[in-house]
Amino acid sequence: MRRFVVIVLAVSLLGALTTWFIPAQAQQPAAPPSWKQGQPAELAGSPLAPIAQPPAPLPAAEIPVNKLKVPPGFKIELWASGINNARAMTWGDKGTLFVSSRVAGNVYAVVDKGGSREVKTIAKGLNLPNGVAFKDGTLYIAEVSKISKMEGIESKLDSPPQMVTVFETLPKDLPHGWKYLAFGPDGKLYFNIGAPCNICLPPDTHANISRVNADGTGFEYYAHGVRNSVGFDWHPVTKELYFATHARDWLGEDVPSDRFDHAPRKGLHFGFPFCHQGDIPDPEFGKTRTCSEFAPPLIMTTSG
Repeated sequence: MRRFVVIVLAVSLLGALTTWFIPAQAQQPAAPPSWKQGQPAELAGSPLAPIAQPPAPLPAAEIPVNKLKVPPGFKIELWASGINNARAMTWGDKGTLFVSSRVAGNVYAVVDKGGSREVKTIAKGLNLPNGVAFKDGTLYIAEVSKISKMEGIESKLDSPPQMVTVFETLPKDLPHGWKYLAFGPDGKLYFNIGAPCNICLPPDTHANISRVNADGTGFEYYAHGVRNSVGFDWHPVTKELYFATHARDWLGEDVPSDRFDHAPRKGLHFGFPFCHQGDIPDPEFGKTRTCSEFAPPLIMTTSG
């Protein structure tokens, strides 16, 4: 009888503690989405927010090409249409234009038919396949956490080959997880690994530009403190890397500026999250660092 009473009392006490603990947990506010990180309290009601991807591409007749302005001596025209969520492009050896997407999850091949272009979907259902690069007959595709390749693709556009994994141990964070992908003059594949946030202190695995051999070996970090590079290329003579980077949000209407940077060698740090645009210490993470510690931007561009 005594054992029964003790058990009943223990169960009752556990139930009371559970009843108290669940409401306490329920009162914890949900973590904000990554794009709201760093938002000051006075802007908590701001209507600014990411814009959703349209469900389908605009018909050719509705694309306002005539409103685009180019310098004297240049012209702009519609070359191909009907490509859902087109992002990055790379040319094949036989004149095929390969086009990536992001949220659509597709990779396309655009074939010039002499006055008209045919769009073929060569891969579907991928995880933000933003990065594409081509070398020696092979198309390389970067998703959030892996890089794959399609060998001999230009001869198999109507029956694409199976994707073969090249490298698959990249972070799986979706914020800034999409990649830009390009071959450097050293024959290595370069790509960005963005910060998993608007503003935070990321682990060393994030906020960088990295590189790997074409066969997936030899992974290494090339540049650090790079919040989210959205494109890069190499000088044709010096072979040095130049890249663009998106800056953090919520510091002001027009600041900090996005950046255009120069990385002449491996190992430079470009400031994120401690310093923005080369001269603005972050109000949270820049208190113990100085902007002079980091590589300054080559050019500051309009923040968007």
